[in-house]
Amino acid sequence: MNKNSNTYIFIYASLMVVIVAVVLTMANLTLKPLQQKNVKNEKMTEILSSIGIEANAENAEQLFNQYIREEIVITASGEVVGVYRDGALAEGTERAFDIDLKKELNKQIKTGDGHFPMYIADNNGERLIIIPLLGKGLWAKIWGNIALKSDLNTIYGANFGHESETPGLGAEISEPKKEGKKVFSDQYDGKQIFDAEGNFQSIICVKGGVANQSKVAPEHGVDAISGGTLTSNGVTDMINDCLVNYVEYIKKNK
Repeated sequence: MNKNSNTYIFIYASLMVVIVAVVLTMANLTLKPLQQKNVKNEKMTEILSSIGIEANAENAEQLFNQYIREEIVITASGEVVGVYRDGALAEGTERAFDIDLKKELNKQIKTGDGHFPMYIADNNGERLIIIPLLGKGLWAKIWGNIALKSDLNTIYGANFGHESETPGLGAEISEPKKEGKKVFSDQYDGKQIFDAEGNFQSIICVKGGVANQSKVAPEHGVDAISGGTLTSNGVTDMINDCLVNYVEYIKKNK
C-alpha cells in the first residue's frame, strides 16, 4: 500500500488512536487505586488538621483511626441514621466518610432529605465534634472542617481549602497554621456558633474587621481577608449553609 495514499493515512491514524486509547485506559485502571488512596489520605489529613493533628500520606490512616472514635450520619432534623465505629457499621447503612457532601447539600435544598456526616474525635481526653464544610468561593469550590468542643458551641479549631482562589488574596483562607504567625483559620478558635439564648448565629467574616463595627458580636465574627471580600463572603455562606443542618442535632445533644 502506498504510504502516501489517503487510505494508508486513514488506517494508520485510526490504529494510532486505538493504541493511544488502550494505553490511556490501562494507565487509568492501573493508577485509579492509587488516586483513590491519595484522595482518602488527603481527606483524613484535613479532618485531623481541624483538631491540631498534623498528618501526612504515610500516617494519615493510622492517626485517623487513633483519634476518630466514631463517624455519625444525621438528618437536618437531628435524627441519627448511621454510626460507624471500630471499623464497622454499628447502625444504619452509611459511613460518614463515604458521604458525598455536595450531593447531600443539594438533596437537602431540593427534598429536605439530606444526610450529613460528622466525626467524633478524642484528643487528649477531650471529646470534639468535627463537621465538614463545602461551598463556593470567588472562582470555584471551597471546603473545610470545623471542630466543636464538647459544649457543641465553642470552636476548637478550623481549616479551609480552595480550588482556585486568588493567590495572596482569597487563597489566604487555606494558609496552614504556623508557629509564631497568625493565619486566617486561627481566628475561629474560641468563637461560638450559638448566642447566650441558644439561637444559632454561625460565624461571619466581617469586612473591615470585627473591632471596627458593632453589628456582629466578637464571639460570632472574624476579620475578612483584606482584598478578598468575595472569598470571605463565600466562607461565611459555607459555614452557615453547612452548620445549619446540624443545629437540631446539637440542640438535642447539648
